[in-house]
Amino acid sequence: MTADHVTRRGLMQGGGALLAAAPLASPAQAATTASVSKGAPMTPVELTVNGREVHLQLDPRTSLLDALREHLKLTGTKKGCDHGQCGACTVIVEGRRINSCLTLAVMHDGEEVTTIEGLGTPEALHPMQKAFIVHDGYQCGYCTPGQICSAVSVLEEIKAGIPSHVTEDLDKVTFSAEEVRERMSGNICRCAAYSNIVAAIGDVAGEAEA
Repeated sequence: MTADHVTRRGLMQGGGALLAAAPLASPAQAATTASVSKGAPMTPVELTVNGREVHLQLDPRTSLLDALREHLKLTGTKKGCDHGQCGACTVIVEGRRINSCLTLAVMHDGEEVTTIEGLGTPEALHPMQKAFIVHDGYQCGYCTPGQICSAVSVLEEIKAGIPSHVTEDLDKVTFSAEEVRERMSGNICRCAAYSNIVAAIGDVAGEAEA
């Protein structure tokens, strides 16, 4: 068989010879492969979620979002982009809003987590949930849990005097529609209900000041 005349039979025979000549994996390599196939060892994680203490055994690579949705069945928190760009997965951890898809559950061992389910119930809605209903601050509703969790935190940030990129007087942070739009810019609404969302947040801010 010459170099310019390769048959299918010859190619298969040559490939078989190469496989036969390949060295076998060492015991150490085999053990590593077996360990990877079995997955990482489980890690105990303790969280206080919506006021309830929970104990989980998790793969250390599990995101907080997946821990909430898949392990605790709190599916109100939505998985949107899974890259921290849409805000649908926003929850409140130790009083601060975060994208739960961008952080590992093991990083929050011992901490308090509040999801949309922990803000209110159908029988006892949170003021922000009521305002979103009154002002029609949602359409498809997919982003709404993250929007509401973020909105609740936004008012707390303003109350605490934490400035944003549009704050003019760093010594006196005050509520304004511009502040709300800037602070809520990480929460995307594909239905574009932004003006209604700002109105809902404004209503809750007015009630808090009254």
